[in-house]
Amino acid sequence: MSKTEPRLIHVAAAVILDGDQRILLARRPDDKHQGGLWEFPGGKVEAGEPVRDALGRELHEELGIQVLSARPLIQIPHHYADKSVLLDVFVVDQFDGEAHGREGQPVRWVCAEQLSDYRFPAANRPIVAAARLPTRMLITGVAADTADYLARTEQALARGLRWIMLRAPELAEADFCELYRQLLPLCDAAGATLGVNCDLALANRLGAKALHLNRHRLVQLGGREEFQGQWLSTSCHDATELARAAELQLDFVTLSPVARTSSHPDTQPLGWQGFADLCGEATLPVYALGGMGEGDLHDAWAQGAQGVAAISEWWG
Repeated sequence: MSKTEPRLIHVAAAVILDGDQRILLARRPDDKHQGGLWEFPGGKVEAGEPVRDALGRELHEELGIQVLSARPLIQIPHHYADKSVLLDVFVVDQFDGEAHGREGQPVRWVCAEQLSDYRFPAANRPIVAAARLPTRMLITGVAADTADYLARTEQALARGLRWIMLRAPELAEADFCELYRQLLPLCDAAGATLGVNCDLALANRLGAKALHLNRHRLVQLGGREEFQGQWLSTSCHDATELARAAELQLDFVTLSPVARTSSHPDTQPLGWQGFADLCGEATLPVYALGGMGEGDLHDAWAQGAQGVAAISEWWG
């Protein structure tokens, strides 16, 4: 991939999930680089060794497990003062054996929400975000009225969607605020995140947990600290916007359009190859957007995406 450079130390790592969807962490020995910090298990890829083979070998050596099922999650290059690494990260959701520290390292199963309680090497920051983010993201479309918005959101939550991005540019600000306040308890009850796609000041007034900026609002953002919530993301369409999102240390981006859409029929789509090329340069989780649906999820993963974001697929 484009991120791979000869000077980088290539590392295969895993977000390992158990039956309760908890994530396995291991603590680095005090005498090693970044010692004492927690990490996602894995190790160095040997010269000429396929990455998945290295992943299986390292997890068996470190934890005593045999990988049965794994899929790509994210690739992260990171440059420390004394070394550079490329973290090639997979989700391992099926394995044989009981994971334990075969090399004497402490290991711990934690819920995704607890990851922020642990100290990780700096290179792991995007991996922590990716481990906590869902694979499917609903962006709301047009609805007839508030009752219709609520009904469609309830249907999406019933289908297992756990991230709802409220985008309603047709609404006046007061109506948008009222709709947000009515949707929030529905999402909270389902354990879902309700984010907003609006301007920064409004998101802060709402006390929103997650804010998604369009490309024009991204240009106006002076720094990540301007948003008072937890998750900050943006829409990207090219390498320049991806670089700006990374510079501001945003949590994730949408990258579009992957396919041709009815809403923007004259816009040239990226296609999977164009998406993969841009995604390969990103240093934070990327959602494929534009003509995407449930059936595109595996293709998106194969091209390096966190998952897919869509309107029509889940909005009814």
